[in-house]
Amino acid sequence: MRRLLNFILQNRGFFTFVALELTCIWLIVNNNSYQGASFFNSANAATARVLTVSQNVNNYLSLRAVNKELAEENTRLRQALEAKLAPMAVDCTLLKKYDYVTANVVNNSVNLFRNYVTLDKGRAAGIEPGMAVINSNKVVGKIKTVSENYSVVISLINIDENVSATLKRTGNFGSVKWNAADPHFTTLQFIPRHVVPLPGDSIVTSGLNAVFPPNVIIGTITRTNLTPNELFWEIKVELAQDFTRLQHVEVIRSLHRKEIDSLQSLTIDIRR
Repeated sequence: MRRLLNFILQNRGFFTFVALELTCIWLIVNNNSYQGASFFNSANAATARVLTVSQNVNNYLSLRAVNKELAEENTRLRQALEAKLAPMAVDCTLLKKYDYVTANVVNNSVNLFRNYVTLDKGRAAGIEPGMAVINSNKVVGKIKTVSENYSVVISLINIDENVSATLKRTGNFGSVKWNAADPHFTTLQFIPRHVVPLPGDSIVTSGLNAVFPPNVIIGTITRTNLTPNELFWEIKVELAQDFTRLQHVEVIRSLHRKEIDSLQSLTIDIRR
């Protein structure tokens, strides 16, 4: 122990220099958006390859459960498609509003205020920032940054993320935002006091922002509270997606999003 202390004292100048350098790098990354994004992409690209190996081992050990879940989902999709095709007259444009890219999770955080998910697909697979990410028709998040072969998702359990949602039973719109309390629960905001949300009610995506398709499952209401003089309910929602077990996802490409955004921007410019 004494030798270690003597070593530190003899080289205190070097250690002080290293500490100051690390502090400077941290300040640059956190206070400059360009440097922060560059560091974030480089760090994820470097670590993703290492994490892929460990994640593949975990995926192999749980293949039976994953295959069962995928088989059940395929069955539900086939049944839904057959029900749509039954009337023998289908508008094909209704079936082609979204495109899907499957990806594997190579890194996933659940214990931070700002949680992210790293995927093994990137720009080469057609993935772009802003695309929606789901798993078995359950919301995961939205693509934030992309490299050639990897992408990073801003998770639904991230304090910076908001998702437009609908109280399915009543049709009222709100917004889902995580309060950083528990990775299994979130909150539904902006449901007006004249509405009566109930425990057990389903919360789904609204489809209003052209990112997520409508009716993708977010979760189920577990508790509601309305204090006097408040305009909106306090609503606790149990997430349908278990982020601690996330392994496979689907990235959704909205084929009409650019058209919708362009039209809305044009309308706003005309009004000005």
